[in-house]
Amino acid sequence: MTKVLVTDGMEKNAVNELKKHGFEVIEKFYSDEELGSALKDVEVVVVRSATKVREKHLNTALETKKLKLVIRGGVGIDNIDSKFAEANGIKVMNTPGASAAAVAELALAHMFALARFIPIAKVTMSEGKWEKKNYNGIEISGKTLGVVGMGRIGVELGTRAKALGMDVLYYDVRPSLDVPGFKKATMDEILAKADFVSLHIPLSKGQPAIIGANELAKMKKTAYLINCARGGVVDEAALLAALDAGQLAGAGVDVFAEEPTNNIALSKHSKVSVTPHIGAQTNEAQERIGAEVIEIIRKFFS
Repeated sequence: MTKVLVTDGMEKNAVNELKKHGFEVIEKFYSDEELGSALKDVEVVVVRSATKVREKHLNTALETKKLKLVIRGGVGIDNIDSKFAEANGIKVMNTPGASAAAVAELALAHMFALARFIPIAKVTMSEGKWEKKNYNGIEISGKTLGVVGMGRIGVELGTRAKALGMDVLYYDVRPSLDVPGFKKATMDEILAKADFVSLHIPLSKGQPAIIGANELAKMKKTAYLINCARGGVVDEAALLAALDAGQLAGAGVDVFAEEPTNNIALSKHSKVSVTPHIGAQTNEAQERIGAEVIEIIRKFFS
């Protein structure tokens, strides 16, 4: 019987469906030290963002050569050493479309939260304060959204933003990419013009932050930065300094360089709307991810 290890959880109906199709499903999280040994005894491992499948783990798995498939239940595969895996006959796949709408809606939620001071108003009201005059916000309609990375999530966000009356600019590293209905721009144009800059880009191993002090300095002081992509694409120290200096109006942060994060200064900042990497955490997205994982496994072993 083909064994499928699910390390970071999966929607229960999907687990049951895999079992119905004759797969043995093991639901267990392994520490970094234990993961390699666990991979020696399974044909498939399904991870999300918590488990990091590194070269050392794959090397251990290669001792038995049972492991054939690594699936990331989500968009990015930066937590998997995919090049090493593929070079050694282990297929790496993901579910890029399943969580696009959920992540886009979270980015939009952070935009609304920042525009209307919702996070800090919650804090001050819980302290018994009524600071109505301090929370004079802005309306989303009529503002410019700059989307950095116009993949599935970027398109989903841009579509929603246009429906709200926003002007949408986008930048993508693929120069030939042309997305109808949206305005292509350079990175510098987006940083200079956008009222909200939302990041939807992958992170490669060892890649430096794409948004650092220089990029933040190019943004309007009234602008907001939204990161629902990967923590490493933003220099957290530079972001904190920009917020403290009034260089930026605020930031929506769902992802951190290290997770769980110890960056309490950023998490508690009065100009930050923060969530614990919940971009794909909706019932609907989890159902779609589960369905895609089942399809990938069934096709692979058919």
